[in-house]
Amino acid sequence: MKNKTTIKTILKTIRMKKYLLFTALIFSISTETLAQTEEMSVSERINRFFSPIVEVMASVLFYDPFEAIGIYDATVYDENGKAVLNADGSVKKQPIPLVVAWLIFGAIFFTIRMKFINLRGLRHAFDLVRGKYKAEHSMHQGEVSHFQALATALSATVGLGNIAGVAVAVSLGGPGATFWMIVAGFLGMTSKFTECTLGVKYRHIDKKGRVFGGPMFYLKEGFARIGFPQLGQALSVIFALLCIGGSFGGGNMFQANQAFEMLAGQIPALKPYGFEFGVIVALMVGAVIIGGIRTIARVTDKLVPLMCGIYVVASLVIIGMNISLLPKVCYLILSSAFSNDAMYGGFVGVVVQGFRRAVFSNEAGVGSSSIAHSAVRTSEPITEGLVALLEPFIDTIVVCTMTALVIIITEMYKYQGVTGVQLTNMAFASQISWFPYVLTLTVFLFAFSTMIAWSYYGTIAWAYLFGKKKRSIVLYKIIFLCFIVIGSSTNMRAVIDFSDMMILGMAFPNILGLVLMSKEVYEDLENYLAKVKSSSLNSR
Repeated sequence: MKNKTTIKTILKTIRMKKYLLFTALIFSISTETLAQTEEMSVSERINRFFSPIVEVMASVLFYDPFEAIGIYDATVYDENGKAVLNADGSVKKQPIPLVVAWLIFGAIFFTIRMKFINLRGLRHAFDLVRGKYKAEHSMHQGEVSHFQALATALSATVGLGNIAGVAVAVSLGGPGATFWMIVAGFLGMTSKFTECTLGVKYRHIDKKGRVFGGPMFYLKEGFARIGFPQLGQALSVIFALLCIGGSFGGGNMFQANQAFEMLAGQIPALKPYGFEFGVIVALMVGAVIIGGIRTIARVTDKLVPLMCGIYVVASLVIIGMNISLLPKVCYLILSSAFSNDAMYGGFVGVVVQGFRRAVFSNEAGVGSSSIAHSAVRTSEPITEGLVALLEPFIDTIVVCTMTALVIIITEMYKYQGVTGVQLTNMAFASQISWFPYVLTLTVFLFAFSTMIAWSYYGTIAWAYLFGKKKRSIVLYKIIFLCFIVIGSSTNMRAVIDFSDMMILGMAFPNILGLVLMSKEVYEDLENYLAKVKSSSLNSR
């Protein structure tokens, strides 16, 4: 008994030291963010430290296994059969990154395994969001409604990827990349269905009614059920670590950085005030996330329809102004989707750009959204899996397609040397001169909603590793808010790249788990659909 008490004391001490170490690190970085030394700034030092790590991660995530085993030649050739060179003289390549291939494999596998539930379950998903069906049991465990869970998850995925990422895809892959983005969004719907179903099925609800769910839990417990407890434990810890890192970078610093860059671009006088902007945004985010998932959901269920509505309406206005060009644009998208134009790296290049930007935008297969969906009030896990089908549909098939159509219909994708949010901005401005101001507001709303959603993802992952006590969770939120200030006032590109890669890395343990657990999801799906068919579910 004494030994057990001693061990517990040691573990508590180690955990407290971890907290103190994290606090000291963040305090040190945040207070010296803008400080300069004789040789280099703090941000430059941090970039130098992380750059080698980023290179190692990139060599794994973006490794092309297909070229390595000789399935195809990734070299881009011109119309004369000569290799195309980059600006630095190196041979231009169009690889199929390992992480993209893994995400595509998962999406295709789940679509076939679930017998195209992305088609046959779509109408029922809309009915669930509208509140047509009541759960089979009278007791509803969870914290938010179906719509609020969907809005929270969408707030994390509908963001700069829909504005900047699509522009990158179309500028590099041509109009045909739009078609493959839509295909990727369609296939990704089943990845979302599978992971969000498991997220609800294996979630934990404490005595206070707080929900803790996501890949960390279904990897650990699901693998134990199929006889691989140690592997499941290892994968769950890896996923949680990646999720925390991703929440600080791609879900936080990058959003704050790009929001300020967009704002300063429209109002140049604000350029010296990145730190102050970060503090204001941190206070706004803090006011929301301090209340947990219920407060986050109350904000996102109003913010997501607003920001999506503004963006989609503006896109439709421009499309309407050029409606006579729409048939030509649609033909261009379809014809170039299967082209072999050397300018874009051939057919493979078009496909890769489309799939890459779609999966990066909707995060289908990454597992992050299942954390938000796990908080839903339901006794039927399948219902939230069906609701999650709508996430890639809205994010990719609707919002991303709107962006692509505007860029193509205005022919801005032909501009050389311009890409990302700047290209999208030019496309809208070419038709509506004052729209860049509206786009700036939209970018801010996208960034803000992404930050509050990713704070929740990081909180759940943090609680899984370091405990669910209030002081532990408060510490994570303080660190998260500090990173907002850092992201908006510095240009730590290597740190952001590192964190983005951590988000992509989440796909490896997650999809492996989903594939091995897909049988039970399919069985649960068929049982649920049988109940729907027999009208044993209550409806109103």
